[in-house]
Amino acid sequence: MSDFKAQPPAGIEPTGASQQGDSLYQLIRDDIISGRLSPNERLVVADLAQRHNTSTNPVREALQLLRGEGFVVISPNRGARVRPIDQNFVRDIYEIGVLIEPALTRWFVGMATLEDIAELEKVQAEIEENNFADPMRHSELDTRFHTIMYERHYNQHAAELWWKHREVLRAVSRRYNFTLARRAQVLREHRQLIQFIKDGEADKAAALVAQHVEGSGRHVLEQMRAAEAARAG
Repeated sequence: MSDFKAQPPAGIEPTGASQQGDSLYQLIRDDIISGRLSPNERLVVADLAQRHNTSTNPVREALQLLRGEGFVVISPNRGARVRPIDQNFVRDIYEIGVLIEPALTRWFVGMATLEDIAELEKVQAEIEENNFADPMRHSELDTRFHTIMYERHYNQHAAELWWKHREVLRAVSRRYNFTLARRAQVLREHRQLIQFIKDGEADKAAALVAQHVEGSGRHVLEQMRAAEAARAG
């Protein structure tokens, strides 16, 4: 049984920031995605520096990186605050995935080896063995499944963007349960994708991945709307 833990695709460098700045970027980003930092919460540079036992320069560096990714809003005379990870943000992220992932998949089909396909089948077998019983394990295995296809792509900027956006969707989706219909659809689409890769059907594989990503995004949005309606009611 795999003990895989989701890691960025090989070749993706953290951020190009200083070591401290990159470390803080990842810590603050994780706090935002997980909800430990609340939507619209002020991010005071001095407070963050004190909390993380560092100087203010790496904090400013990290906040600028997070601003560039849309996690932080910085306004003149008002400083930085957490951008809410709301339905619009999730929609924007998965729509970008619908554009990027088919291109990454099409390239993979053209260069996939028998070893690659065997690895996909192995991970898929573990996904089906888990059968959504352990949501965290499913998330890690599902990420591994797609990472196999994208990690060697020559366009590492695209792979990096995919990874970062996927991490957001992973974190948000962990708040909700998969519906039975979505579970069956995920397993079915994975099996079909492996078959298209075996057959060298790049266009069909790319179209299926677009459908798969859109389905995942819409599922998360539906769960967010349901939770919001329950709170309002």
